[in-house]
Amino acid sequence: MANMKQPRFKQSRRLGLNVCGHPKAMDRAQKGTSRADKKLSEYGRQLLEKQRLRAYYGVMEKQFTKYVKMAKKSPDQTGHALVKLLETRLDNIVYRAGFASSIRQARQMVVHGHILVNNKKVDIPSYIISVGDIITLKEKSKSVELFKNNFESNLLNTLPYLIKDESNMSVKLERMPNREEIPIEIEDQLVVEYYSKAM
Repeated sequence: MANMKQPRFKQSRRLGLNVCGHPKAMDRAQKGTSRADKKLSEYGRQLLEKQRLRAYYGVMEKQFTKYVKMAKKSPDQTGHALVKLLETRLDNIVYRAGFASSIRQARQMVVHGHILVNNKKVDIPSYIISVGDIITLKEKSKSVELFKNNFESNLLNTLPYLIKDESNMSVKLERMPNREEIPIEIEDQLVVEYYSKAM
């Protein structure tokens, strides 16, 4: 399985944005080291936003391009549709649910078979979750201290489109997220503009 393997903190500093979600990721960031600190052309700004969005969700270029093509067919605004698609990937929902402390950890959990979707094992990180789907840990995995601690310490970190069930250690996608509810700092229109030239 291909994935983005560069150091997360270094990547965040280079992109000028905490794309890995770790509270200490930007501690060593210095003015002038980020690409965002440099004077960029319009193309440079578009490229930077595209790389930031890819880094947020840990998606490789080939797969990311597929998502852009899917988003273009959506009746929704293309940039918003793209972010919603990425947000409803299984690995991301596992992360947002609080089962994992990072997207990378969430992806590993999915691949190793710890996650059930509607009581069926799904081990494909890019699997798209639909409204009404319930994501939970496999019964055996509920006793893993790391997963339990992650989930319990994140109970209060809820998003309006996800409903957490503490007793069952599960989360339900209640509805599709609105763009403004998705906690990422991205100018998605610049990403769309980048691909309108590249495709």
